[in-house]
Amino acid sequence: MVQAPPVYDAYLQRFQELAKTLPLPLWLQEMREEAIGRFLDLGFPVARRGNEPWKYTDLRPLAAIPFCQPPPPYPKIQAKGLRQILPWSPRWDVVTMVGGEYKASLSHIRGAQAQVWTLTQSLQEAPSLVEEHLARLAIYHNDAFAALNTALFQDALVVVFQGSREARELHVAFISPPGEGPYGHYPRLLVVVEKGARASLIESYVGLGSGPYLTAAVTEVFLEEGASLEHYRLVMEPEAYHIGQLRVWQDQGSSFHSVYFGRGSRIGRNDVRVELDGPKAEAYLYGLYVTQGQEHLDNYINIDHIKPHGTSRLLYRGILDGASHAIFGGTVYVQPGAIKTDAEQEDKNLLLSREAEVDSKPALEIYADDVRCGHGAAAGAVADEALFYLRSRGLNRELATRLLVKGFATTVLDQIGPARLRSFLEMVTFASLPSLRSLG
Repeated sequence: MVQAPPVYDAYLQRFQELAKTLPLPLWLQEMREEAIGRFLDLGFPVARRGNEPWKYTDLRPLAAIPFCQPPPPYPKIQAKGLRQILPWSPRWDVVTMVGGEYKASLSHIRGAQAQVWTLTQSLQEAPSLVEEHLARLAIYHNDAFAALNTALFQDALVVVFQGSREARELHVAFISPPGEGPYGHYPRLLVVVEKGARASLIESYVGLGSGPYLTAAVTEVFLEEGASLEHYRLVMEPEAYHIGQLRVWQDQGSSFHSVYFGRGSRIGRNDVRVELDGPKAEAYLYGLYVTQGQEHLDNYINIDHIKPHGTSRLLYRGILDGASHAIFGGTVYVQPGAIKTDAEQEDKNLLLSREAEVDSKPALEIYADDVRCGHGAAAGAVADEALFYLRSRGLNRELATRLLVKGFATTVLDQIGPARLRSFLEMVTFASLPSLRSLG
């Protein structure tokens, strides 16, 4: 075991406590020990020079707080109370994790086409599947947060969508409970969509406390040949340091349609990597992020076209208020041999305050001929001409501004299939912006 620097001693101690209490197979024990060693070697990426992936995000406030304690005991939460802060529909299957623990009383699974297991259950029911897929996309050898999650997650959810042509929505809710001291929370989700299956997954993160706390989440998604997944990821933890990683692998002819909604955090990171590793694979990534006050949100999106005839669309929209700061960065890669790739990348931001700031840096790296690729970025305030036009039709300035913001967000919100989810996120968007909250 690597000797930990003094600042990370508490994380090592937490790992040792878990190692004594979690009954795990040898391969997983060795993986977790290797992961904590890599975290201790790497440390949090706080360097300001030569650290391109974190160029615009200063992690020193996060690194200064020892987020090593486990989440506090499970609070008395009723399903009715969760429905007031989460999207809900009676048609959805629901799995709820509170502080890293599965809560049967807040969960119900009725769909026959999906297997949903905790880590212990999956190691009993499908041990080879878990060993084959866990940590195969979220590589922790050079990523401190992937290493920290791999070493310290207390439980994990494993979801396998089987070969049914009927897609049913599954909502996985990760709840961060209230607590007095800073604690670390490490949600882990593994999703496998089998050959030819269709599925719809809602993945949400909600905080109940005032913080600060750390949510270091990792989701790995495997799409087999011809599989299709609609994926919705909601992050609503304004008091958290939320570092979320999504890793997706796609086989031939698979389709991944994803919508991300970021409410803003003390420091937030939406880290996505999609690998189109089969011919004619398709990936459509949409995002809407809303920030206010001193919130900071960093979107780092990478799409890797490995095989030919792949299609990808990346379209993000940001709405910034107060003195908040947002970042959009990442790259579309076209690897040698990935001919006939069709890829577009776009990020646009609407600034509602003079103090709001955005840094946008889309990029392309193309190593193949006969491709069609493009990217663009823009940021600005609400257009005076549009405001004038609406006010000339009898609307006051506040209502006109609200309509323009709604139109700006609709580009992403219209990509949401479930009507209950779409209306919920439209409500949250405006409730998150002080300058528009009174206009609801």
